[in-house]
Amino acid sequence: MTEPNNVPPQLLHLVIGGELRHLGEPVFRDLSQVEFVGAFGTYEDAKKAWKARAQATVDNAHMRYFILHAHKLIDPRGDAA
Repeated sequence: MTEPNNVPPQLLHLVIGGELRHLGEPVFRDLSQVEFVGAFGTYEDAKKAWKARAQATVDNAHMRYFILHAHKLIDPRGDAA
């Protein structure tokens, strides 16, 4: 589905990350230290940002970054028009 003038729809993706309490579960050690990397209109752009931050913190095994598909939270049924 595209918008008028062949502009693809904007799908909001958020990239966040921080230090986890344990490696086996996605629970942050300190929510006040969670980093907001950015908001992106495509998954591809979000993945580039996620990869850059993940690689920059590779020395800390507890650091994890996540891509949140915020467009699904805003319109979970996909019927907004």
